[in-house]
Amino acid sequence: MSGRVDKRLAELGITLPQPAAAVANYVPFVTTGNLLFVSGQLPLEGGKLVVCGRLGDGLGIEEGTRAARLCGLNLLAQARAAADGDLDRVRLVRLTAFVASAPDFTDQPKVINGASDLMAEVLGEAGRHARVAVGAAALPLNAAVEIEAVFELRTP
Repeated sequence: MSGRVDKRLAELGITLPQPAAAVANYVPFVTTGNLLFVSGQLPLEGGKLVVCGRLGDGLGIEEGTRAARLCGLNLLAQARAAADGDLDRVRLVRLTAFVASAPDFTDQPKVINGASDLMAEVLGEAGRHARVAVGAAALPLNAAVEIEAVFELRTP
C-alpha cells in the first residue's frame, strides 16, 4: 500500500519492522467491533531486545526514550498487520506504558514521550491519544519499557 501514512513513513526514513510473534500464550492483537487491542510490545530492533535494565539504575532518559520509540514502531507494525497493511485506517486511542524503574525514578512520562512523539509524527492528528505511564519493578525479559495500545479501525 502507498497511503498517506506510508508516504509519511518514507519521508521520515522509517521502515517498520516485521510484527513480533507472541512469546507466550497470547496473540499479538485482537479486534472487537472497530477497536484494535495490540498486546504489549518491547523495545525490539531487528527481532532482538535492545534496551534492557531499569531507568534510574543504569539507564537514563535518552535510553528510555529510545526504548519507547522502538516499542512504538513495533506497535505500528502490529497495527499495520491488523489493518491489512493500511495504516490510514487506524487512529490511536490510548497507550498504556510500563517503565522498568528504580524506586526513586519518577520521569516515566518523559520516557514514554518517545512513543507518543512517534505516533504524532507518523499518524498526525490520528496519532494524538490518551495514555498511562507507570513505573514497574521489572518487565519481561528485563526490557526497559513495554507498551500496549488501543486503536480505532476505520472501515476501508
